[in-house]
Amino acid sequence: MSDAADDRTAAAEAATDATADLEAVLASLAYLLTRSQEHERRTARAGITAARSDVYLLRALAEAEGPSRVGDLAARLMVKPSHVTRQIDRLEGQRLVERTPDALDRRARRVVLTPDGRAMLERLKQANIIGLTSALEGVPEPDVAATVGVLCHLIERYVQRVRGAMLPEEDGSAPPADGAGGAVGAAAEGCPAVRDVVES
Repeated sequence: MSDAADDRTAAAEAATDATADLEAVLASLAYLLTRSQEHERRTARAGITAARSDVYLLRALAEAEGPSRVGDLAARLMVKPSHVTRQIDRLEGQRLVERTPDALDRRARRVVLTPDGRAMLERLKQANIIGLTSALEGVPEPDVAATVGVLCHLIERYVQRVRGAMLPEEDGSAPPADGAGGAVGAAAEGCPAVRDVVES
């Protein structure tokens, strides 16, 4: 085997090892951030009660420009429209969202965050930032910024792959039990460089 072939093999093995390490790190991070106890602790700190999947929906609404259609929200969160409709019913009962008439279709309704919904999200965001600030104490800010850039790029690629793999009739596939499908879409919405990619 030539030196060039040896170098290519070594590079491929190093890339595989790096990807395996990344998978382990991301699995650990996902577990730590989405544990039920951690979610309950953060929401309690913010003085709210909301399911994890509801938080993803509220974030998607907050980042939308104006009222959203149920179908658009479902596509952005990669879940079935019926799932989003049930969430909206629940959140409307808590006065966190409201349905408004659709100017283009009198039979349709759009969904928008209420002031209470925006205030709740802001409290949760501040509680999350406090927790992360404490966890990241001593980590240089440039390292945090670099991590944000890398993770946004990873999310962009992941969302493209997931959406590319979906057949049209699968576009509203049911969310995993832990809401991970919604998390991917919603997280992607949070990356400025990714917003255009995930817009439906």
